[in-house]
Amino acid sequence: MQRRQQTGTGPNFYEEWMQEEEIPVYEAEAGVEDILELPRRPWARMGGSGTFIQLEGTKQSYKGLYVAEIPGGGALEPEKHMYDELIYIWRGRGLAEVWQVGGSKRSFEWGEGSLFAVPTNAWHRLVNGGREPVLFMAATNAPAVINAYRNTDFIFNCDYNFTDRYSGEEDYFLAGEKRTNTRGKGFMTAWWTNFVPDLRTALLDDLPEKGGPGGKLTGFTMAAWGGGHASEWPVGRYHKAHTHGPGAVLMGMKSVGFVLVWPERYGPHPYQDGYGDKVAKMNWKPGSIYSPYGEGGVYGNSFHQHFNTGPEPARHLAITGGGVGGGLGHLRGEPYGDFGKSASVREGGRQIEFDDEDPEIRRMFQKELRQTGVKFDMPPVVYRTDPIPYRF
Repeated sequence: MQRRQQTGTGPNFYEEWMQEEEIPVYEAEAGVEDILELPRRPWARMGGSGTFIQLEGTKQSYKGLYVAEIPGGGALEPEKHMYDELIYIWRGRGLAEVWQVGGSKRSFEWGEGSLFAVPTNAWHRLVNGGREPVLFMAATNAPAVINAYRNTDFIFNCDYNFTDRYSGEEDYFLAGEKRTNTRGKGFMTAWWTNFVPDLRTALLDDLPEKGGPGGKLTGFTMAAWGGGHASEWPVGRYHKAHTHGPGAVLMGMKSVGFVLVWPERYGPHPYQDGYGDKVAKMNWKPGSIYSPYGEGGVYGNSFHQHFNTGPEPARHLAITGGGVGGGLGHLRGEPYGDFGKSASVREGGRQIEFDDEDPEIRRMFQKELRQTGVKFDMPPVVYRTDPIPYRF
């Protein structure tokens, strides 16, 4: 179907397409506390039922999200598309079938906690292997692709095989063993795999530079998706705040807690400097998602910080690939020096060290832990008072 020419400030082509799919479109500013509880409706094209999710951060970075359900004993319709897709299984177990035009069919089993990417424009079908419904979340770059081509017949019916990305390899959907870290201390290890059987229990690599002792983080590159990572940090602790542009989608997998988000222009000490009203606080649990976004719809950077108030180590999935922007898939916003996200803002990097953070943040965390009965386990800190040579 050829799209009409878009004019004015009305819906874009992706938004029009979502409406034509005739399932709910749930919109929120920063996040959703439980995506599994969102209302779903039957999805004629896909089979099963589903709902789209639109957050400010995903709209600004042209990333799509949806939640879908496969009924017990059922299956989705076979489909292929020119946009890329990353799938995380929340409930249930089953089988995925993948094939290309003129090629042989490959299949692999998945269960709760599985993460995998669908190769670009490959036919695929998800089959529920049990009696209970399957629930999964998918992230796509459909907004960028649909808005670029404006023709859904091409997007869903093009027969081109991207054999440079997938050509029916027998081991394509086996959990990969290769992990590399070519950039040294302070940078994440990359896990090269197209399938993770259970991300909730997968081995993660130590990265104390991000969250202190016990902090773990492993990045991954899957199919054509481009990037993402899983992070874990201990009971009674929280991550250091860091900043980047909109588009990363964070999803809670284990434990409970909260997240703070504030525009970068208010600096490392928003409470101390009188900008406490600019800090957004959101609770998270398994099934929660949130996405940093540019203030007022502007493609600016935002500080954000993750806190664990639960009785077990916290684990998050960060979906950063698949959108429009930098190599990590979220928009870069303002430029930085040649430093990673683990470099201090004092060095031109993106991270606020514990001794540079606003003292109110630690006090807030301690108050939350007293309410949950969890022991505070952060390392002692002596706050620095010398000015930060940064651009706030």
